[in-house]
Amino acid sequence: MAPTEGFPLPVLGAAQLEFKARGKDNRKPDLPPFQSVILKEKATHGVSMPRGYLELTLNPKDNEVGYISSTSFHRDIILSPDLSTFRVLPWTEQTARVICDPFTVLGKPVSTSPRYIAKQQLSQLQDYGFSLYSAFTYEFCIYGIAEVINSKTISFPAATLLNNQDQTFIQELIEGMYYIGVNIESFSSSAGLGQMEISFHPEFGIEAADSAFAFRTGIKEVAKKYNYIASFFSEIGFYNSGILAHSLWDINGQKNYFSGSFGTRELSDIGKYWLAGLLLHSAALSCLMAPAVSCRKRYFKYSKDSKETVNAKWAYNDNSGSFNIKCHGGKGIQIENKLGSATANPYLVLAATIAAGLDGIKRKLSIQDVSEEKQNTSHLKALAIPLKLEDALAALEEDLCIREALGDTFIRYFVTMKRYELETEEIDAERKKYLEYFI
Repeated sequence: MAPTEGFPLPVLGAAQLEFKARGKDNRKPDLPPFQSVILKEKATHGVSMPRGYLELTLNPKDNEVGYISSTSFHRDIILSPDLSTFRVLPWTEQTARVICDPFTVLGKPVSTSPRYIAKQQLSQLQDYGFSLYSAFTYEFCIYGIAEVINSKTISFPAATLLNNQDQTFIQELIEGMYYIGVNIESFSSSAGLGQMEISFHPEFGIEAADSAFAFRTGIKEVAKKYNYIASFFSEIGFYNSGILAHSLWDINGQKNYFSGSFGTRELSDIGKYWLAGLLLHSAALSCLMAPAVSCRKRYFKYSKDSKETVNAKWAYNDNSGSFNIKCHGGKGIQIENKLGSATANPYLVLAATIAAGLDGIKRKLSIQDVSEEKQNTSHLKALAIPLKLEDALAALEEDLCIREALGDTFIRYFVTMKRYELETEEIDAERKKYLEYFI
C-alpha cells in the first residue's frame, strides 16, 4: 500500500533554559513518510545534535562567548522523542511536532534539561502519594510588524482593550490550540496596549507545562502568518505575568488534598504545609520565576520605598498577593503562585513549586513558624523577595532545598548564565532577545 499523500512529517524539538524551542526539522518529502526506515529509526533512537544548540549563550548570534565548558558543549546529545506528544500542526502544511528529552550519547539524561527536572520532581511527588493538577495563565503582547520611524524600529500594538481587530487571527489561534490538545479555558484582552491574557484548563503532571510549551511556540508561528509578533517580554510600564494555579491530588486524581472538610473554605493541613514551603522558599522561587532584569521590575510596584526586598504575601481570594488561595470553582481549593513572569520557563516553574511545597509537607511546616523564621509578624505573613536579580541569584544559591531538588549542576549553570547576562546585556538588547528569539 502506498504511503498516504501529505502525511505530516515531524519536527523534533526541546525547550532550552530560556525557553527557546530548538530541534531538528525532519521533513523529507522525497521519502515515504513516518513509515520510512529512516524516520522510524529517529522515532525510536532519537536525533543527534551538538549540545551547544540547546545550551547557547543568551544571544544566539554569539559564537562561543559565555559557554560554561566549550568542550562539553560541542559534544553531541540525543533528542529522544516523547511520542505521546506527537501533534499535527494545523497552521502549517504537512508538519507535526514532537517534544523531546535530551540525553547524552551514553543514554544519561541531560541534567540541565528543564523538562527532565520537572519530570523528576513529579516523580518525587508521586513517591509521596500525590499528583499535581495545574494550569498556567499568561499575559503576552501582540504587535504589528515592525516599522522604521526616524531610524528607530517600532512595533505598534495590534490589539487593545477597545479593539481586537483581527478575529481571524484569534480564531485560527484558538482552534489550532484545541486541535493540538491545548485546552484553553479563557482568552481576553488585558490592561496594556496590545496585551492579552490566556488561561489553560488544568491538567495532571507534565502535560500542564507541555501545553504551555505548545502554546508559546504555536502563537509565535500563527502570529507570523498575519505579520504580527507575539512577545512574552515584560515591557516598561506594564508586565506580562505568568501564574501557576495548582492543587495537590491523590495518585488517581479523585481527591483534592488542598480542600478541607466538606463545606469549609479553608486550606487543609496538607495545603497549609505546602503553602508554608512556598513561603519559606519564595526568594529562590522568584529567581526562577522572574529570571530577567525586566521581569523583576514588576516587584517594584509593591515597594513603597527604597528597600532591597518586597514582601511575599498570601491571602484567600485576593489577587494582590504572591500566593492567592482560591476557594471557588468546581475542583476545590487551589493555590495560585503569582511570583512569575511570562518569560519564565514553565517546566522550571512547575519543578520549583513542587520542590518548595513538598519540603513544607515533609517538614510539616506551619505558616506561623515560617513567618517567625523570617522574623516577620505581618498578619498577611509577608516574606522577603529580592528586588534585584543579583540578590535573587544569591538567594537561589543559598537555598539548599531547591538546590538539591533541581540539581547542583543545573543551579550552577543557571546562576552562571544569569550573571553573564547581568554583566553583558542591557534592557534594549534583552527586549530584542525576548521579542525575536525566545518563546
